Amino acid sequence: MPHVAEWKKEEVKELKDLINSYPVVGMADLSDIPAPQLQKMRQSLRGSATLKMSRKTLMDLALNDSPKNNVKVLVDHMDGQPALIFTDMNPFKLYKILEKSKTPAPAKAGSIAPTDIEVPKGDTGFMPGPILGEMQKVGIPAKIEKGKIVVTEDKIIVAEGEEISRDVAGMLTRLDIYPMEVGIDLKAAYEDETIYTSEVLTIDEEKTLSDIQKAYTQAFNLSVNAVVFNSESTPALISKAAGEALNLAFNAEVLTSKTTDLLLAKAYSQMLAVASEASAQNAEAVDDELREKLSATASAAEAKPAEEEKEEEEEEEEEEDKEEDAAAGLGALFG
Repeated sequence: MPHVAEWKKEEVKELKDLINSYPVVGMADLSDIPAPQLQKMRQSLRGSATLKMSRKTLMDLALNDSPKNNVKVLVDHMDGQPALIFTDMNPFKLYKILEKSKTPAPAKAGSIAPTDIEVPKGDTGFMPGPILGEMQKVGIPAKIEKGKIVVTEDKIIVAEGEEISRDVAGMLTRLDIYPMEVGIDLKAAYEDETIYTSEVLTIDEEKTLSDIQKAYTQAFNLSVNAVVFNSESTPALISKAAGEALNLAFNAEVLTSKTTDLLLAKAYSQMLAVASEASAQNAEAVDDELREKLSATASAAEAKPAEEEKEEEEEEEEEEDKEEDAAAGLGALFG
């Protein structure tokens, strides 16, 4: 049996302890991250996550020897310069934090464009010289204008997924265009026996929340319309049933504690309508008391629009006063 170095045994033991101690374990790729930036990223994660780099064989041994069910699947996502991340955060929050920590970086020859790389229209700041021919060589539409080299139109010089050539990479750097991103690339994360790949972790939070709210509303409406009782629909169904019962009793003129006042108000309104019609045909058809009630009702109807108009005017005056106060405050602030 070949001899195994003691430090390797200790390394595997440390990795296993970390895997077993944290609920979430992530497999990350640290490729192309300069040492200073990596150090800053590790510092930013301090207190919320632990980043551990090791040899692939040792990480493989630790993951496969862990008692956690399914965690060994992380080995399948071991790419580039792998590292393990240990945290109490849920995988989606971890992924979001790592993505936000990424910084722009210059393109390198042979790199694959993550998105369309576009050179924008405008003044480059360069004086006329050999660089004009170099720009045109890589496909950038440029010319001399007012003593400066300008790009005449927005131009995509590398499409998403294409390889960046050495000449293009050099020109992009000279133009201060940094199309790449440098940061910790989370390939997959383990939580509760489930592996979440980067494709799953890349979600639009606002859209997802909106979809959940929409689904809840549709499910709620369906349960209410289908009269399915559950913890969410029961209060609405009881309220709906009470409203329908009240409406039925009112239309059927059934006297109850809920309908009596409504029916009396309806009868009073109908009485006034009949009296108004009778008075219009014969003024002597109604007595003085009823005539006063008809007059009061007519006056109230005329006064209502005037009151509403007055309220609107008061609200407008209040708004104008607020605007004047705000203007005075700003005037005092700025002298």
